[in-house]
Amino acid sequence: MAHEKAVYSKPKTKLHVFDVVNYIVFIIIGLIIIVPIWKVIVDSFNQVGVYQFQLWPSQFTLDGYRTIIETEALYRPFVNSVLTTLLGTLLGLVLSTLGGYVLVQFEMPGRNLFAYILLFTMIFSGGMIPEYLVMRKLGLVNSMWILVVKHGMNVYNLVLMRNFFEGIPGSLYEAAKIDGCTPMGIFFKIVLPLSKAALASIGLMFSVAVWNDYATVKIYITDPDQINFQYKLRNMIMDGDTPITGYKVSQNTLYNAGIISAILPFMILYPFLQKYFVTGVNIGAVKE
Repeated sequence: MAHEKAVYSKPKTKLHVFDVVNYIVFIIIGLIIIVPIWKVIVDSFNQVGVYQFQLWPSQFTLDGYRTIIETEALYRPFVNSVLTTLLGTLLGLVLSTLGGYVLVQFEMPGRNLFAYILLFTMIFSGGMIPEYLVMRKLGLVNSMWILVVKHGMNVYNLVLMRNFFEGIPGSLYEAAKIDGCTPMGIFFKIVLPLSKAALASIGLMFSVAVWNDYATVKIYITDPDQINFQYKLRNMIMDGDTPITGYKVSQNTLYNAGIISAILPFMILYPFLQKYFVTGVNIGAVKE
């Protein structure tokens, strides 16, 4: 019996020093990330504008969010942001997937040269002035469509898609060719259905980039009807353009409520894409 207990007893797991240090480091990093976010959330519900850290609002209020929701000046910029984010993400996914699929066609002449040219643009750019001249020539200055076009092509995301496509077994491509499937048929019937994780993660990158773009609007757009939600919200809070409402809300409360309002759409969206995003962040990291 003693021998049987010795045989079937579970091995004791030892906690190494590296594991302990690893846990401590990641706990500290987690607190560094969570604490500022929690402060912003608490302050957005606090009627009294305070600058020290509080675990809970001393005087709970929703007036900051009511002010933002009832401010009509934010309606059009919000619609502009939603529209440009959807179209910019769609355009970015179309170009990244098609470009990545082209770069995995090993029999295509000049494939490596084309890839090197694209990679070159990741390291060097023409600069702000040439970019402005190009955008003006295209008629995109003072137009919200510049957000769609500017973010529609991202070489980094294209390379990620190419790496993902290279991870698809070559036997699938060969089997489809034997069955008489065209290259575009392979793309739509085989490649895209297997790329849900990549599409979700890269699509999220595109949408966050377009939604949060403030600098492009600041440089290229002066028409108040073409600005996005981020730009209008920043001007409303930081430049003292506070809307006049019947709510008694401090500037600090409104400031933090604006921050939460700006990131809220992706706070709601991320849980639905988390399983795809966790898989997609490893795109191209492992080669078999």
